[in-house]
Amino acid sequence: MIKVQSFFALLSLAGFSLLSLTLSAQAVDSTMLCQGAYYTEAEGKAALERFAATYHDRKGWEERAARIRKGMVDGMGLARIPESTPLNPVIHSKRTYDGYTVENVAFESLPGFFVTGNLYRPTQKQSAYAGILATHGHGPDGRVQEYMQKRCAALARMGAIVFAYDMIGYADATQCSHKHPQALALQTHNSRRAVDFLLSFPEVDAKRIGVTGESGGGTQAFFLTALDDRIAVSVPVVMVSSYFFGGCSCESGMPVHKSKDHQTSNVEIAALAAPRPMLLISDGKDWTKNTPAVEYPYIKNIYRLYGREDQVENLHLPDEGHDYGISKRKGAYAFLAKHLNLSLEKVTNEKGEVDESFVTVESPSVLRVFDAQHPRPAYAVTGDKAVSALLTAGNKTGRK
Repeated sequence: MIKVQSFFALLSLAGFSLLSLTLSAQAVDSTMLCQGAYYTEAEGKAALERFAATYHDRKGWEERAARIRKGMVDGMGLARIPESTPLNPVIHSKRTYDGYTVENVAFESLPGFFVTGNLYRPTQKQSAYAGILATHGHGPDGRVQEYMQKRCAALARMGAIVFAYDMIGYADATQCSHKHPQALALQTHNSRRAVDFLLSFPEVDAKRIGVTGESGGGTQAFFLTALDDRIAVSVPVVMVSSYFFGGCSCESGMPVHKSKDHQTSNVEIAALAAPRPMLLISDGKDWTKNTPAVEYPYIKNIYRLYGREDQVENLHLPDEGHDYGISKRKGAYAFLAKHLNLSLEKVTNEKGEVDESFVTVESPSVLRVFDAQHPRPAYAVTGDKAVSALLTAGNKTGRK
């Protein structure tokens, strides 16, 4: 994972261009979009103070929480997207390594639209396993990068079945562009179907489902957690900010933060995880630099309304930058082990230190789902316009 030092370098690395954010073909009111550095730091903090004044107890917060969720569902048009279409999974090319296996996976989140990734499983037999979704940030094909492979292999060796999957437009997921005008809805839908995919394995414990990812993958993690109560534990990394709303269409290209009768920020969306365990990981060189003083106290106060403030934590690394490096992974491993009943000892050496040296880092070509031997099915829907039609087909099979 490349480390970058400045705000503008981060935007460049991620492929962000606030001027190029595409609006949905469906009439999106651009005045309702909260994009990029929507607030100054001071304005972001002041907004949280205004939000906090709208509720005074758990009942008041839950009424506000319901309005925020409605804003997300309406803003993304999620009610129009078919939810329970057949997954038709394809799993192939199993490799066995030291304590874990890797397989290449595709399934259909919508008819003809494939979510692509890799499935990491423990070699140690257990009666049941936790399930973890691993999302990645913007950057060159993040799913196949070394940092991502190490994270997933370690969590598998610890006792979880881990699914790492592509952002749209990256690696194998090339049926539409990453800047698709409905990218936020599509990626959120893909994440919900990824939970369905994990739970399609009878050995996965439905009460132990987690999600973690960094940057744009952090957005995916806390959006999914906000909308899907099947997520038991979440670890959003270097993304939850009071003033920065994400600079890509997949994070802020649809009106989920603001409507004619409500306004919120990613801090409150992340807080919708309460009272489920959540670890915020932040650093000193991006928009999460204020987390210990601004975002974390706000979220902890919401957990306090449930009497569960011990369930939310913040790991702040003031001298580090925008990545999911080893320091951040160590914190995530410990938190996920604690709350998903995983074995941290499986990745700890004789000195008591987390040691990822057992991981075999594979070449991107080995991790690819679609290749000459395993071509993408001919019926796959391709092109932004065709994929948009899938998203507005109408929900005929709603989740039960």
